[in-house]
Amino acid sequence: MTVTNGYITLANLKTYLKIDDSVDDVLLEKIIESASRSIDRIANRRFYLDSTATARTYRPIGNLRVQVDDFGTTTGLVVKTDPGSTGVYATTFTLNQDYIVEPTNALALGRPFTTITIVGPTAFSLPVNYWPQVEVTAKWGWPTVPDDVTEATYILSADLYKRRDSVGGVLGLSELGAIRMSPLGRDIAAMVRAYRREFFA
Repeated sequence: MTVTNGYITLANLKTYLKIDDSVDDVLLEKIIESASRSIDRIANRRFYLDSTATARTYRPIGNLRVQVDDFGTTTGLVVKTDPGSTGVYATTFTLNQDYIVEPTNALALGRPFTTITIVGPTAFSLPVNYWPQVEVTAKWGWPTVPDDVTEATYILSADLYKRRDSVGGVLGLSELGAIRMSPLGRDIAAMVRAYRREFFA
């Protein structure tokens, strides 16, 4: 198989584990993908960037600001509003004329944009029903994968691989009893916690 949106590569994981052959390549690819998606769930967000822009809809906070899912570039970005509250997004806004994206220094810090703020004379439509008022087309995800997310993927992938030979989490025996692996994911959760997003747009 081929790893889809993994945070590390097969070659780099094999170097990390000091594996020289290709016997377990398929297993390792599955582990990389599983570890990457587990980190996404811990963080309540994902760190890979879409290759193409797709549309999502949101309800704004008032009529001047809308919080959205992470997007990592303004390339392909389109923001529209629905004046009639009918599901038809007829009014298109212009970046840096009608609205800006925030945090304003996000890309310089390797982080995504999460908010669209009106700065021009035309605000988002105020809702008259429960139709989402704003449609955003963007490349969703982070601009780059943070270093500690990459490292967490290595650690979790290595743990998952080693558990294949450690039934019940037992690595071996000593004169003091069983030598057990640490609880799966404890270190990873600590590393990724700083990235956890509580707001779900």
